[in-house]
Amino acid sequence: MSTLIEPAEHTALRAAVAALGRRHGPGFDRAELWAEAGKLGYLGVNLPEEYGGGGGGMAELSIVLEEAGAAGAPLLMMVVSPAICGTVLARFGTDAQKAAWLPGLADGSRTMAFGITEPDAGSNSHRITTTATRTGDGWVLDGRKVFVSGVDIADATLIVGRTSDARTGTLKACLFIVPRDTPGFGRRAIDMELDAHEKQFELTLDGVRLPADALVGDEDAGLLQLFAGLNPERIMTAAFAIGMGRYALAQAVTYAKERQVWKTPIGAHQAIAHPLAQSHIELELARLMMRKAAALYDAGDDLAAGEAANMAKYAAAEACVKAVDQSVHTLGGNGLTREFGLARLITAARVARIAPVSREMILNFVSHQTLGLPKSY
Repeated sequence: MSTLIEPAEHTALRAAVAALGRRHGPGFDRAELWAEAGKLGYLGVNLPEEYGGGGGGMAELSIVLEEAGAAGAPLLMMVVSPAICGTVLARFGTDAQKAAWLPGLADGSRTMAFGITEPDAGSNSHRITTTATRTGDGWVLDGRKVFVSGVDIADATLIVGRTSDARTGTLKACLFIVPRDTPGFGRRAIDMELDAHEKQFELTLDGVRLPADALVGDEDAGLLQLFAGLNPERIMTAAFAIGMGRYALAQAVTYAKERQVWKTPIGAHQAIAHPLAQSHIELELARLMMRKAAALYDAGDDLAAGEAANMAKYAAAEACVKAVDQSVHTLGGNGLTREFGLARLITAARVARIAPVSREMILNFVSHQTLGLPKSY
């Protein structure tokens, strides 16, 4: 029942973040909003209280991102810094790593990017070729990463590499904290059509030397640690998409109430009203699945949370794309003007379908893991 009926503290958090988002508005200054959200405790609401966080979980953090997005002021780095990196460090980091990073991630004074995608690996994380070689006093990393968000504004990047297993000779996934200015750690901005505050980068790691304590957690628990960050990533991508869809829908509803062509508001016509109502229904359904995923994750049920998080991400992306498209269509030519600011969301909405995992890979997951159908690969 708790996943269906929102508790009073969540409703209060939702209202407070919505008010903050409205104060900044669609033309928001990302740095100012990030700093204020951090000061108010919203960015670290999922992190442990002993390190300055709110002691909550993904249920609370997803509310923050959704409501900021619904106000037209989404903070994409929330998906990465407190959700992925903060979660991984809180669950698996050493005491020193937690003390060094979590307070800053919680109040927004420090940010961390996340590098997993590679040019030739795509959705297959088993093909990651970035390698970490043990040295006498630490590690050496070599490889490449692409589509890494916000590296230029992040203090460090949590890099997914692979180390050699001495027992089997095979490569296993491990996570490393790489500070932004580490020698050999290069970045190149990728020229994107996407209109976003956070830029995308290609990273090169050329003989990057790291101390022994750059390794996060246990070298033998790499995949467990990696997937602990991927479920929050999917939940937060759902929140990002739902917020964006709600924002677009709200603009369209306002326009449909005010715009008159044949002596009555266009929203009175079913050809306008019904598609908008359908989008609202689909966004609400996606939000329910997102809340289920967050509740399962916060309860420690990683297996069930994985299924629900993938479904939530899929449902939210589809609902968002449809809501944005219908909102632009409702405004007609005005939907393509800079004045109303909806056309830029067409590209942004597609991101949720593609990243961090494509909808086709989610359908593969559900068909294999949930339905028990045979694999095609």
